Formats: sequence, C-alpha cells, structure tokens
Amino acid sequence: MTARGLIVAAPHSGAGKTTVTLALLAALTRRGVTVRAAKAGPDYIDPAFHAAITASPSVNLDSWAMPPALLDALAAQAAEGAGLLVVEGVMGLFDGAAGVHGGSGSTADLAAHFALPVVLVVDVSRQAQSAAALVRGFAAHDAAVRVAGVILNRVGSERHRAFVAEAITALGVPVLGALPRVAELALPERHLGLVQATEHGNLATFSERLGASAERHFDLDAIAACAAPFKSGAPGREALALPPPGQRIALARDGAFSFVYPHLIDSWRRAGAEILNFSPLADESPPEEADICWLPGGYPELHAETLAAAKKFFGGLRRFAKTRPVHGECGGYMVLGESLEDAEGRRHAMTGLLGHATSFARRKLHLGYRRARLLSDGALGRAGKAVRGHEFHYATLVCAGGDEPFAELADHAGKVVEKTGGRRGRVTGAFFHAIAADQGA
Repeated sequence: MTARGLIVAAPHSGAGKTTVTLALLAALTRRGVTVRAAKAGPDYIDPAFHAAITASPSVNLDSWAMPPALLDALAAQAAEGAGLLVVEGVMGLFDGAAGVHGGSGSTADLAAHFALPVVLVVDVSRQAQSAAALVRGFAAHDAAVRVAGVILNRVGSERHRAFVAEAITALGVPVLGALPRVAELALPERHLGLVQATEHGNLATFSERLGASAERHFDLDAIAACAAPFKSGAPGREALALPPPGQRIALARDGAFSFVYPHLIDSWRRAGAEILNFSPLADESPPEEADICWLPGGYPELHAETLAAAKKFFGGLRRFAKTRPVHGECGGYMVLGESLEDAEGRRHAMTGLLGHATSFARRKLHLGYRRARLLSDGALGRAGKAVRGHEFHYATLVCAGGDEPFAELADHAGKVVEKTGGRRGRVTGAFFHAIAADQGA
C-alpha cells in the first residue's frame, strides 16, 4: 500500500468531525489532489457524503466487526490510486467496546493498526486555554496513537482563537486550522444522525462553501504533510465480508431503503453475484430473475404512507416469498411486519410476511455492537454460524408476533442479549445490521 493517510478524530461526538472531514475533502479536491475517504465504525450516512464530494466510494473500517485481513483489504481498496486517504473517526478517539484491546471498534484502533497520525478536532465553543489540558491528555493517553495536530472548531473570534492556539502550541502540538462558529457550515440532522447526502438541498453548493472555508481557515499544506504511509499486513484482496446470499440479488434501493454497506455489495460482486436494484417507493416488484430479495435498512417510517399504498410492490414481494428467500434488515424488517406506526401515531399496514408490528411513535434508542448466532439456514449463512454487526434504531416492537426467532444476539462482551427477529417459511428479518462473518464461528 503506497498511499498516505491520516485520521480525523475528536474527543467526543458532536465536536465537528464530519464538517471538518468534508471541508478537508472538498478543499483538497479543489486543489486537484486525488483524495479518498473512509469511515471508522458502523455508519451509513457519513460515507455517502464522502462519496458525493470525492466522487469515489467510501468504505467502513471496523476493528471489532471485521477480521484483520478484511480490514486491510478494504483499506487497500479505499487507498488504491489515491494521493491521500482521509479516515473520519467515530465518537471520541478512544471510544469503543470495553475490554477489547486492539479490536474495540475505536478510532484509536485504526490509528494504531495502520500507524496513521490523528488530526484532533476540538470544539472550543465553551472554553479557551483549558482546551490545551484536554489536548495534552489525548496526546499522551496511548503511545501507539500519535496526535499530529489540532483543528479548532466553533471559534468565537480571532481573540478566542489566539488564546486557544497559543496554549496548545506551547505543548508542541501544532494548530492546523480553526473554523469559526458559522451556522452555514452545519449539516441538517434527523433522528439517526445527519440527513442523507441524496436529500441535501444543494450539496454541490454546500461542498463549495466547505472547501472555500477550509482554504481560508486550514493550513492545508501542513495537514497534508502530516499524513503518513499506511502500515498494515498484506491485504487479502479475496477477503469476503459475507458470502453472497444468492447468485442474483434483488436489492431494494431508494429513499426508504438505503442503508447497505458498500463493502458487502462489493464482496458479493467479487464472488460473482449480480445485484438487481429496484424501488419499493416507485411501486416496483423484486425482479423476477432474482433468486433472493434483500430489503436493507433506511427510513421506511418517513415513507410509511407511500409504502402502504405500493400494491404492486406488496403483491410482488408476497409472490416472490412463496418460492424464494426474502430478508429484511432493520427498516426492511419493519416493512416485513404486519404494520408500522409513524411518528404521529398513524398505523400503516405493511406486507404481513412476518407477524410483528413496529412503532416509531413510541421511540426508544437501541444501539450497540451485536454478534448474531443464526438459528436456521438463511440469507446470512447456515444455522449455528455467527455474524458480527450492530443495532441502531429508535423503532420499538409493539407486537412481537408468533414467528420463530431469527437469531440469538450477544453484545460485544459475549453476553446474550435476546433472541431476536422473525422467521416464517422463506422470510427472515431482524433489526440487526450485518457487517462481516465472525471468524471464530
């Protein structure tokens, strides 16, 4: 691997990692640099913004869910042909699964594994010189993680910037930029995080604004200079996250079904599978030539009325399920149930291929890494096999239904959480999002 790279991280969520990452990508692209991006941990939304700005796919890199060979292969693919690879971190720099050294899913794991320098984004909106104490702690916390510089975010004034920068520079840590507190640089959000890139009102204009701001407020030459060559094991280009669930996979892809990891699609194609996209929101049925149908996660709760009226989709999916497997992840699982209650409490009939009912009006956050042990043969593998992934949803089950459970879930530490999901005939589904096969099972 010959590309150079760096990691954009922060002390905590909400510090501005995504804004800084996008600004950096936009500014370097404007300069003619062949820049690529990746995202630490499980996330569907940030990589779509990366891809929109760089015009190249952005992959997820997850040290908890992915074996080292897959991690190295994905990094190699992301960096191929790039002058610089920028990896956006997740949560705080050292946040991850507790007690799993080197495989916690933290941004720090990636920094140590690939020997990449960290550019730390510090939100200084409620502090001045005290930010130096925070930077000192992060820089000294782990000898395997090198903080190469700091970008200040939400700076109130030039005087404010000078106070903070002087205190941090005195530590021997360079300040590589300072973004002012400007509302125009904020990205719109909804319950699962940022509004998706495809829904942004004018992403091209916003990207230009971010790039211009980075050129004005960042030392781009210094940031590029602190990037380092990757250090990793020999990448196994044939490494597959999951075997393809079929030879011809009907994949729902539209505004309601958009949460599918690029590395899964890529691994299926590398194994010889064909992906056949269709749109339930456009009232399209799964293609007849497909031998399995996959309904990924997304935002069906925002489109429940349209989906409930999609008679051709409902009828086509029901016919498909009589002879071929259908699998739903999270939002897809919700649509496989009897009904979906939207945020206003309105109940919408769904496909009824499984017996559960879900509600977005009765919200509760479910979040965390999960190891799923499959209870029967299906789209994710054979009975008894394990798959690593995660849950991230606010919807709740208001009726569990009477279907057989799909999988037994354990948390990152191996503690069994519950038996989850449903299985009826050839139809399976769960809130669980798959990332990669568990190498220990």
